[in-house]
Amino acid sequence: MGEGERLRFAVEGAGEVSAILMRPADARWLLVLAHGAGAGMSHPFLEKLADELAEARVATFRYQFPYMEERRHVPDRAPVAAATVAAAARAAAKVSPELILLAGGKSFGGRMSSQAASQGLLEGVRGLVFFGFPLHPPNKPGTKRAEHLAKVAMPMLFLQGTRDTLADLKLLRPICADLGARATLQIIETADHSFHVLKSSGLSDADALRGLAQTTASWAENLK
Repeated sequence: MGEGERLRFAVEGAGEVSAILMRPADARWLLVLAHGAGAGMSHPFLEKLADELAEARVATFRYQFPYMEERRHVPDRAPVAAATVAAAARAAAKVSPELILLAGGKSFGGRMSSQAASQGLLEGVRGLVFFGFPLHPPNKPGTKRAEHLAKVAMPMLFLQGTRDTLADLKLLRPICADLGARATLQIIETADHSFHVLKSSGLSDADALRGLAQTTASWAENLK
């Protein structure tokens, strides 16, 4: 797909940030895709994921949070991050109004997307996709970070690895069950938080990424 189209958009009270639109010719959906806490939109994981999503007819609108744009190390506070997600969704809808809009992201980016959704800030977005929802800090099980999900009205897809130290599946499974039909939990065997898989799985990391993209497209196909 190449590097994509470079764009910029404004975030209220936080200046402008960068974005990359990758749109295959046969795209049906547009995923507003946020990066994780420690790496920006050009991280190899997101670049490869965007390529695989394009093969699955999912366009992507990757973007920077203000702290990453300004090369600061500490992530933005939740209100600024949620405002950034909302601004990104509006910008994405403006450049490709005919595509079905999804939002989500890797780890922190996914959680901030759900925070924005829980506050009613993502008008027009049909569903959320979490590439490794960070339920708690590494090896410190807890559920506080999921409390806002009860306020999210749209469908949610959780893509989680069995070796993810930021999401104990014993805690995440009942959370998804309580969310009912809104939540779909897809388990990736032997994958860690970065979706690296063990050789014993019979898959490569590239296979895992392709599976994430294909699962996202299949799930999106069934959105009401």
